[in-house]
Amino acid sequence: MATERNIRTNIGFYPPQEDGGAWRSTLPSLEHALQQSFPDPVIERTISPLHGEQVLDFEITLAPDVWITGTASMEEPDYAFITLVDVTADEAAVFAMWLRDSFVPAPDLVRFVSSLAMANGEERPWVLPATGGSEEVLAEIRRHIETFDVF
Repeated sequence: MATERNIRTNIGFYPPQEDGGAWRSTLPSLEHALQQSFPDPVIERTISPLHGEQVLDFEITLAPDVWITGTASMEEPDYAFITLVDVTADEAAVFAMWLRDSFVPAPDLVRFVSSLAMANGEERPWVLPATGGSEEVLAEIRRHIETFDVF
C-alpha cells in the first residue's frame, strides 16, 4: 500500500494575470480579515528587503497545534500576492478555501504556484478551482505538488 508523502513547500497565491488588482484589497483589509477569521493571529507590517515595499507578515492558527506563516503584498493597485511558507498541501488548502470563499470578491480570482514548481522552471500559476469544496481544492493543490515533486 502506497503512503502519501507529506511534502512541505512555499505556496504563492495571486489574482488573475490579466487583472492584478482583481482582489480589490489592501494590507489593512487583509489584516482585518485575518483578525476576524483566525484566533489570535500574529501580524506585523514590515518593509520587504527585496522590493522595498510594505508587506504584511502573519502567523495564523488553522487548527489546534497547526500554525502557518505567510507574507502578503498589496500596496500597488494592480498587484497582489500572498505567500505561505513551508506548508503541506492540506494546510495550503485550508488557507486557499478561506481566501477564495471569504476574502476575494469572487471565487474565480485565485491562482497559485509552489516553490517546487518554480525550482523546476515553471512560474505560471495554476488556477484554484472556483467551485467545489475543500476536497476539490486539496486535490488540485496535491496534483500541482505531485507534478513538480521530482524526488
